Amino acid sequence: MSGCENHWNKATQMHGFKNEPAKFGAFKGVSGGRRTLSFRRHVKTVGFVFLWMLFFLLFDEFMVSVFDSVHFHNVSRPAKSNRPKEDRNASGKVKKPAIQMYDRLLRMASTALIEKELKQESSSFWEEPHRQASPWKPCADKKVHPDSGKLSSSHGDNGYILVSANGGLNQQRVAICNAVAVASLLNATLVLPRFLYSNVWKDPSQFEDIYQEKYFIETLGGDVNIVKELPPHMRSLDFEAIGSQITDADIAKEAKPVDYISGVLPILKRNGVVHFLGFGNRLGFDPVPFNLQRLRCKCNFHALKFVPKIQRAGSLLVKRIRKYDASQNMLDKQLLGNFLPVPPLGRHDIAKGRSKYLALHLRFEEDMVAYSRCEFGGGEDERKELQAYREVHFPLLMERLKKTKYVSPAELRKLGRCPLTPEEAALVLAGLGFKRDTFIYLAGSDIYGKTSRMRPLTGLYPNLVTKETLLTPSELSPFRNFSSQLAALDFIVCATADVFAMTDSGSQLSSLVSGFRTYYGREHAPTLRPGKKWLAAILSRSATIRWKTFEYKVRKMIKEGQRAQVRRFGRSIYRQPRCPECMCRSPYHSPVMPLSNSY
Repeated sequence: MSGCENHWNKATQMHGFKNEPAKFGAFKGVSGGRRTLSFRRHVKTVGFVFLWMLFFLLFDEFMVSVFDSVHFHNVSRPAKSNRPKEDRNASGKVKKPAIQMYDRLLRMASTALIEKELKQESSSFWEEPHRQASPWKPCADKKVHPDSGKLSSSHGDNGYILVSANGGLNQQRVAICNAVAVASLLNATLVLPRFLYSNVWKDPSQFEDIYQEKYFIETLGGDVNIVKELPPHMRSLDFEAIGSQITDADIAKEAKPVDYISGVLPILKRNGVVHFLGFGNRLGFDPVPFNLQRLRCKCNFHALKFVPKIQRAGSLLVKRIRKYDASQNMLDKQLLGNFLPVPPLGRHDIAKGRSKYLALHLRFEEDMVAYSRCEFGGGEDERKELQAYREVHFPLLMERLKKTKYVSPAELRKLGRCPLTPEEAALVLAGLGFKRDTFIYLAGSDIYGKTSRMRPLTGLYPNLVTKETLLTPSELSPFRNFSSQLAALDFIVCATADVFAMTDSGSQLSSLVSGFRTYYGREHAPTLRPGKKWLAAILSRSATIRWKTFEYKVRKMIKEGQRAQVRRFGRSIYRQPRCPECMCRSPYHSPVMPLSNSY
């Protein structure tokens, strides 16, 4: 601009020399001439500056289009030629370069986030869509028809049911609730469930290490008889030898109540005990008697409370990420118990405006990535690494693939079968309008590719925290080597978050957390569910799509997933509790009985 000013000073001087005789005219014309000359100077200056700005804008647009064109041609080449050069960290070790699949979209996302900061815009997705607010309220703890669906009116007359649940925290939680329902159905006494040790989870934790035993037994005491252990004369029994051991292979997946009555009840009456070994997902959701369905909801949403050690650590996590600004809503009270975070006296406005946080369950672990058979922009090195992992850890998958038609990674992505990368999660959040300074709690296990995969996410959202960064080593040490207890901390922080975002709606953690938020959230606990097939279609246009169009399509996709729906036949009551068995419609709190309780 200073150059422009000098140019125009010289121009006006020359103009002045050419018009020098005019200055010696009548005094009356001098004043008018000066005003006219000053006006012309300003007009010319503004016009010149405008032309220069227009030129730079056009030049910038031209360069961006050239760069995008070059990038578009590059992405079609082999991955080797497209990978960035390696750099080194402070210690001199080579750092893995960031792996990105959507460079152009990331640049546009970064620009959009800067613009939102300047305009002080806030995302509308911090709240659930008001027009979709649901009238459903929690009421699974209300007792209705205690004897309907049972085989007799006495408590536990037919013997004992012992369950050894497999899987991680959330699979075990589902097994516990199903065991409670089966014990009630068969009129049996339930022995407090045990957890199998898994070479995958490597956690020796038992029920009493995670859940409050006494509270569990008392809460369900009016519905099913529960004891801590078998009577002394049964503890030494060989369940397999006497025919009382039942594995997952003996019961169909999503079995109906009639399968237990015809196949399990005779064994229970004959031997006085049945041992379910595994018991993963072995009770379907429909058709099930009303009272048993309600009992499962009561178990999941009311009876299973974490032990004080987990509640205390969960409270620390929530308090530190909220900056003491605790809302103390129903979710907090249910999950944190007596350890609700409370703002210090007189400091209720601390960190005002930054107390909200978003919890992200990013399912991008190596086993899930390998099992998907998708490709994620890592080139030949990635393909070899994931193939080697599949051969070692998924031999049955490899055998099955030999007998089935080959489906390309590109086709799998188009079908929505690929896990979302951290980069894709970041683009969705940016498209939804979450600002750069948003606090994000990252739940889950180690991310495949670690830093090289996380850079696109942390580049857009630097305020990303985990339980490892929020807790001190001494606070975290009681939970190390106990994966289920660590998962319980993730469960608490995700369920109590202002917004919960998942990348895979099929995961047990995402399903159970979203169900908890539906049950206790009172329409103030939004959950974001991207449709992977829908998102894949949007991202397939990454080389040409405009950012405004990307935002519109992503927001439409998420809003579609936020529709308040009543549970449909066969769907999980843990994930979708909006049904008469679990919740009551306001203002009518008395549940409507189904037309048929046949099983």
